[in-house]
Amino acid sequence: MSVRMKAKPIVGYPKVSVVIPHYNYGEYLPVALESVLSQEGVDLEVLIVDDASTDGSLRIAREQASADHRVILIEHEHNMRHIATYNDGLARASGEFVVLLSADDALAPGSLARAAALFQAEPEVNLVYGPVEEFASVLPSSTSHQVSWTTWTSDEWIGRVCRRGRNIIVNPEAMIRRRLVDELGGYDPELPHSADMYLWMRAAARGKVARVNGPTQAFYRQHDSNMHATEFGGRLDDLSAVRKTFEMLFRVDGSRLQKATSLSATADKAVAREALRMSVSVSGPSAKAHRSALISFATETGAPAWSCALYEIVPKLGLTAIFKRFESARWSARYRRHRRYGT
Repeated sequence: MSVRMKAKPIVGYPKVSVVIPHYNYGEYLPVALESVLSQEGVDLEVLIVDDASTDGSLRIAREQASADHRVILIEHEHNMRHIATYNDGLARASGEFVVLLSADDALAPGSLARAAALFQAEPEVNLVYGPVEEFASVLPSSTSHQVSWTTWTSDEWIGRVCRRGRNIIVNPEAMIRRRLVDELGGYDPELPHSADMYLWMRAAARGKVARVNGPTQAFYRQHDSNMHATEFGGRLDDLSAVRKTFEMLFRVDGSRLQKATSLSATADKAVAREALRMSVSVSGPSAKAHRSALISFATETGAPAWSCALYEIVPKLGLTAIFKRFESARWSARYRRHRRYGT
């Protein structure tokens, strides 16, 4: 049973490290950095990790670092790719709490202090996150809301992730204890598609998870150069990565969870269900092949034969448009629930 409580004020100025991995995102970096440097109520450390940018944006990173003593610039001589870049920054962080902020995203005003205050008040909490908003070019106006906190035990929160069958944290809205990052070794290179999801669940397996309710905690930028759009766009690849993430979690940390066996089965069912639902929305000249691959994946992951058969005949019966409308309504309801409750 989740616990909801009124937020408490921050005590002192806890040190927070914000790691900003950067590769050819010079046009976005100033916005991200300003959103961090304007944070109040914390002792701030900012680490920009440039992964050998090739578009001249390293100059912008150097200018930003030279303008503020709180900013440390780490320059890679060779491109190390995203996981190694993340981990390089995290390994150098010295704050009590850590945030990984992509150079194209931004923090909402006051987000670091709100998350740090929750950590201070709840020593058993390992991971804190909150509402995130998407934007394209101009940051949305921040609105003030009454702040409250929700906390979950390990089994409760991981159980909610298993029932969803997907990652429920975008990334910039998450803060984690640095000692735990050190213990876990940062992001796992075996999971380039879903290392963040794995890190969140491993943190959850070792303590409680909490959410700041009310105000937006971070802003996620949507654009054509998003890594997920340029490198990890395949739906089947995404689903395969999520399935592998759950498998690794229960293999490595299953003993820490009271209901590991049932949670694992729940995750398989949810991932299979997601594959079937995605099969309805595929389009284009290769739609038939993609639909077949998704249904086969669902079968392998444990979807009932009758369910797979139903989704196979949907196009043949001319019901695709109806299913798409149903899926659109379902995603809209899911978004509203996630925005309000965080799961």
